[in-house]
Amino acid sequence: MGSLPKSVQELALQGEQVPENFLYKDGHGGSTDVPVMDIPVVDIGLLATSAQELQKLNSALTNFGCFQGINHGMSLEYLNQVREITKEFFHLPLEEKQKYLREENDIEGYGNDMVLSDQQKIDWSDRLYLVIYPEDQRKLKHWPENPKNFRSMTHEYSVKIQSISQVILKAMARSLNLEENCFVEQYGKRSKLYERFTLYPRCPRPDLIVGCKPHADGSAITLLLPDKSVEGLQILKDNQWFKAPIIPEALLVNVGDQAEISSNGAFKSPLHKVLTNSERERISLAVFYVPEPDKEIGPFEGLIDESRPRLYRPVKNYVDIYFQYYQQGRRPMEASKIQD
Repeated sequence: MGSLPKSVQELALQGEQVPENFLYKDGHGGSTDVPVMDIPVVDIGLLATSAQELQKLNSALTNFGCFQGINHGMSLEYLNQVREITKEFFHLPLEEKQKYLREENDIEGYGNDMVLSDQQKIDWSDRLYLVIYPEDQRKLKHWPENPKNFRSMTHEYSVKIQSISQVILKAMARSLNLEENCFVEQYGKRSKLYERFTLYPRCPRPDLIVGCKPHADGSAITLLLPDKSVEGLQILKDNQWFKAPIIPEALLVNVGDQAEISSNGAFKSPLHKVLTNSERERISLAVFYVPEPDKEIGPFEGLIDESRPRLYRPVKNYVDIYFQYYQQGRRPMEASKIQD
């Protein structure tokens, strides 16, 4: 193995010249001077019983592609503990974090962007990627043993998120007047949950460097626990970037490409990006609900008729092609869309 890649965190701490492959042209880093998006707030605890809440969910995913989920069964105190242990991991010495370094062609483990070409622009972030569900798919060599309760807390969080994701997927189906298990069954009992812990270190040139390049998610749905006080996430709607506001006790849930395909375009997978910040570091925890790779994901027949033709071809193993497209700044959805 060659020399270990330098983490973005180390680059930021040492104040060295930023390498060219992080730098975009003038202004590409994005502007904080954009409107705040009025993302609908949905009470997850009411989705099973309230027609009004179900309608709110449908409207949010149709018009915004996302919602702020509250009353999900996790207290603000607990969520802050999860945030804190994430910070503790990233603040360990580099040698300790590198025990969990990802292998060259694998996303799991600690590191930053896979470099697929010399022209590729790299995100200003360090990440720890873990498969957290099903349990027999976990690679514990990548699971930090330090901080000492990191593993137990990540396991506990995975159980809670798996349960919440089932509630949401069933409600999504009912909101489209479909049988409630249709998303869950199309995606398979052994759908994976990937958790991505991300640190966005303070950045010397927020005008030229992005924390996370514009993209839509390759998941079915994504459940994000954002930083409790530092903004940075922006979402595209009607060709305009908006700030995602922080509600510390909420999970920001967004549609991924695969649920857009399943819903035949009824639900939108929104483009989003993360800005950098010269004054404050930022953390986030995203959990991606990813269908079994050999499952064929396509529009539900109940959503196709003469007035709503089939918009997408079925896809398999979407996430594998997703990362190649992501690093090129392209959307793999284009390959699935049926052209007029």
